[in-house]
Amino acid sequence: MRTYLIACFTLLFVLGSLTAVIADSSWNNGNNGYGKAKGKQQNFKLGVEVLLGEEKEFIKGKRVGLITNPTGVDKDLKSIVDILNNDPDIDLTALYGPEHGVRGNAQAGEYVDYYIDEATGLPVYSLYGKTRKPTSEMLEDIDVLLFDIQDVGARFYTYIYTMAYAMEAAQENDIPFIVLDRPNPLSGTKVQGPVLDPDYKSFVGNYPIPLRHGMTVGELAKLFNNEYGIDADLTVVEMQGWKRTMYYEDTALEFVMPSPNMPTPDTVMVYPGTALMEGTNVSEGRGTTKPFERIGAPYINSTEFLVALNDLNLPGVDFRAVSFTPAFSKHSGELSHGVQIHVTHKPSFHPVKAGLHIIKTLHDMYPDDFAFRAENKQGVSFFDNLIGNGWVRKAIEEGKSVDWMESQWKDELKAFKKLREEYLLY
Repeated sequence: MRTYLIACFTLLFVLGSLTAVIADSSWNNGNNGYGKAKGKQQNFKLGVEVLLGEEKEFIKGKRVGLITNPTGVDKDLKSIVDILNNDPDIDLTALYGPEHGVRGNAQAGEYVDYYIDEATGLPVYSLYGKTRKPTSEMLEDIDVLLFDIQDVGARFYTYIYTMAYAMEAAQENDIPFIVLDRPNPLSGTKVQGPVLDPDYKSFVGNYPIPLRHGMTVGELAKLFNNEYGIDADLTVVEMQGWKRTMYYEDTALEFVMPSPNMPTPDTVMVYPGTALMEGTNVSEGRGTTKPFERIGAPYINSTEFLVALNDLNLPGVDFRAVSFTPAFSKHSGELSHGVQIHVTHKPSFHPVKAGLHIIKTLHDMYPDDFAFRAENKQGVSFFDNLIGNGWVRKAIEEGKSVDWMESQWKDELKAFKKLREEYLLY
């Protein structure tokens, strides 16, 4: 009997150890320790990986110009600059930087001049500030121009217009243009907000697309090229394994900051709405650790503001009262009060409407303190450039509801949704 019990205990011990080994192996192979299964998209490939693995003939033996920034990495976080520069089959001859620069170290609006990249010895041309469109001199040693930058899915993020201007320059100089596609971190199913009125076009909105466009950079490139007369020799190297329902976290890619104030996917999620604060005298959280997630000003009573926002019962979001002191930007060094935005359910959260509700609430609660940024000589406020028209600001000032505003843009939004179907790649 004793021998039998010993045998049973031995068997149980062996089975338990084997189970632990299997579980530990599964954890190490399929999880990064933070609950995200890195192995869940085994077939996923970025455009850069498809280019180098399957379509290298597009750039092999050619002089390559590269428009990129720190987001230009493969899924192993290797920089496309280093990959191309170290490849004997490729002659990387010049780099071009969008807003914030190739290395991503410039703040919003800061001009980055021409310089030589220390790591590669390559010339770096700025496509933000004085020169947004590459000149013929910038392209004289180029056979093909590549674009590889992570977008955030909002109309007023400037990288997509850097791409469009570069496409124009490529067309004018008979240079093929290649876009290496990347995910839309907001997914590719939601299309929200007003379509830009062309009378309000600017570098934060150059084409009549909605504020949340629901397209990848490759899809936008095709749309811009065909619908708005660019007519470049365009190639889009598509991703493999991306589905339109995916948010950034669903790809199992590490998140690399697209710009200094875009630190996490949570920031990206609220950005299409809370970036509208940049058109007001309220801090959008720049100069804090939670840019675009925190909203505040010295004159706000955070408790009263929180109650007013919670009474709206907006889907997919919770608000929390906060106080903060921005280190730079609006209200720098001043104690400000407001809320932090916590998205609880991405599919039901509508960032554009949420942003407008916040602005309308501030306008109504603090009529003597809240203000839109001043109009220019043409009567246009920066808020108008961001929202893409002049009537939304007037609607807020006249006491119109956000639901009424949405009813005014729904027809143009419907027309855009139909137009974009022709350019969807996934």
